[in-house]
Amino acid sequence: MTGELESLRQQAEDELSKAGTEEDLQAIRTRYLGRKGLLTGLLRNIGQVPPEEKPQFGKRCNELKEELSARIDQTLAGLASSKRDEVLLRQRVDVTLPGRGVQHGRLHPVTQVRDEICAIFAGLGFSVVEGPEVELDYYNFEALNIPKNHPARDMQDTFYVEDNIVLRTHTSPVQVRVMEKTKPPVRILSPGRVYRRDSDVSHTPMFHQIEGLLVDRGVTFGDLKGVLTLFLKQVFGEKTALRFRPSFFPFTEPSAEVDIQCVICSGRGCRVCGQSGWLEILGSGMVDPEVFKNVGYDPEEITGFAFGLGLERIAMLKFGITDIRLFFENDLRFLAQF
Repeated sequence: MTGELESLRQQAEDELSKAGTEEDLQAIRTRYLGRKGLLTGLLRNIGQVPPEEKPQFGKRCNELKEELSARIDQTLAGLASSKRDEVLLRQRVDVTLPGRGVQHGRLHPVTQVRDEICAIFAGLGFSVVEGPEVELDYYNFEALNIPKNHPARDMQDTFYVEDNIVLRTHTSPVQVRVMEKTKPPVRILSPGRVYRRDSDVSHTPMFHQIEGLLVDRGVTFGDLKGVLTLFLKQVFGEKTALRFRPSFFPFTEPSAEVDIQCVICSGRGCRVCGQSGWLEILGSGMVDPEVFKNVGYDPEEITGFAFGLGLERIAMLKFGITDIRLFFENDLRFLAQF
């Protein structure tokens, strides 16, 4: 029995020296130390050992059991440490490498222009108001002095959702909605998307407008000129020359279009300005008395002015962009410039 115990020790040590995985070690533990293991079997046969040798034999069996158990645990710990070292080696970070820069997003050029314009008019006491893009025909046309079958409707090629529901063609309906609910004075700016059936290098079916309205007692055309002059000089520079030309809009009377000296050629004449030296920039005028009547204002007591401009056009002139379609193609090479 003593010889078998020594042979068992040698056999276990040989197997432990060759074990390379956790599964191999657990198999060795079961083979030698399990309930039906080889060492357990020797202990069960201790009755065959002479009485005087039993104490020493039992002691040696227990020592071997503790020794094998400790060797297995130690080898398992070594395997786990090696595996952890391999993982750390694969995932190691070279702290001497240069850091990866954080990519910052940029505001779209149209958004930049909108925010700049809103900030300018906020300094003049205007508040920003928004309204629905799917609008009733009444607010988009009739309340703005453009009744059905009026020739002025041909100026705006409209998307109709239903007979009396349209995609708004301008943000002026916001002004009507505000005046219906607010007594003068009113000083608002209404930016937003608008829709017209038009598409080429300078027009898109959806574009952005921003319109302003100031209503109070004693408002004059001189106030309109002063506000718009200040605004355009802040956007395009203090040396920007501008002029007011008589025009027609159904909801303002008198009406005027505002031109600025061409920012490309400085007034000398070029392809962008059609050799005229001037660029049309916005439409404006004194609010028509009929519009005041539609919202319950007394045109004998109240006056006001309104103006509107396309944000894409301002952005194109400000940044020197020649094709309006670039604003909507989401080309990162284009957007990254702003």
